[in-house]
Amino acid sequence: MRLAKENPRWGHRRIQGELAQLGHPIASSTVWKILRAADVDPAPRRTGPSWRDFLASQAEAIIAADFFHIDTITGGRLYALAFLEHGSRRLHITGVTAHPTAQWATQQARNLTADLGHRIESLVYVLRDRDSN
Repeated sequence: MRLAKENPRWGHRRIQGELAQLGHPIASSTVWKILRAADVDPAPRRTGPSWRDFLASQAEAIIAADFFHIDTITGGRLYALAFLEHGSRRLHITGVTAHPTAQWATQQARNLTADLGHRIESLVYVLRDRDSN
């Protein structure tokens, strides 16, 4: 509790790390539970809009990209690259392949930009995960 009060910007993981360096092995989930029981916020709330507010205000400027896989009846796996325009909620499945590569994904993105035409000018943000695919 002392670490949390003396360092109000530290979250439960940082406190757990500091305790571990001092020789006190404790799980970060335990630190979180202790802070919650004492009505101490585990980390300060940052100022500014929430993620939901950001997405709502910038919907016309956001496109999300992700792979999903399709298991075939023969036991094979196919990967599809999909793009979602948040503003219009249009889904673009640009291609399907058994062996996606960086070059293939890049070409699919280029094909999408050609298909979007002038709408590409309004897109500013690309949401993606850091999946190995």
